[in-house]
Amino acid sequence: MIENIFAFIGRPFVNFMVKMDKFGTFIMFQLSLLPLIFKRPWRIKQIFEQMEIIGIGTFGVVFLVALFTGLVQAVQLYQGFSKFGAENFMGFTIFISTVRELAPIFAALMLISRSISSMAAELGTMRVTEQIDAIETLAVDSKKYLLIPRIIATTFALPLLVIAFDFITNISAFLMAYLALDMNPVVYVETIKQFISFSDIGTGLIKGLVYGYLVGSIGAYVGYHTTGGAKGVGVSTTNAVVLASVTIFIANFFLSQIYLVLNW
Repeated sequence: MIENIFAFIGRPFVNFMVKMDKFGTFIMFQLSLLPLIFKRPWRIKQIFEQMEIIGIGTFGVVFLVALFTGLVQAVQLYQGFSKFGAENFMGFTIFISTVRELAPIFAALMLISRSISSMAAELGTMRVTEQIDAIETLAVDSKKYLLIPRIIATTFALPLLVIAFDFITNISAFLMAYLALDMNPVVYVETIKQFISFSDIGTGLIKGLVYGYLVGSIGAYVGYHTTGGAKGVGVSTTNAVVLASVTIFIANFFLSQIYLVLNW
């Protein structure tokens, strides 16, 4: 009885310490990767190959999500703003919410579901089939060869997807407002031009860079440290998606707070 009570009390503490140990291992792993980013050879060809796989491979799903996000925003905001006679501000509201929040978050989530899961599964398979060990026996740094190109490619591919998401969402919202909701297109565009600032677009792109690095690092780390054979690959893929998705929302909160303090 007493043992069960102590086990009930101590188990959450032990689990917490295990999680903290894994988090510390992840941080140390990232610190070990930083010097490799600036170390020759830079493998430019591999980076562009990964950008093609990650960026272009994710563009289709980003296009669909952005298209319907714009359509839904136009319908919902029109219903709300029309009650106060503020339909003219709908265009800017859609624009600012998209470039600052929705585009970085949604593009990152689509990247995670489409590419980061694939990255973790690929690296995990290479680990459990001892391909990574074979690379290291050839005196090749497996982290430099396998991880750095993927992390760099993800870091720069996501901001490009964010730009595409911004454009597609705002165009689809404009077409919905003009063709279906019978709004004045000139007023719609002029309202955006009147209140737009470069910092609005810049904040979204900075978020894209940060999110790209975070999700790429998580996918690479989880896949690289896969154990347990075929079952372990599945577990690593799931963990990579879940951890990257949660990390994006946590990072979004802190970045938004930083922007608020800096008045961006």
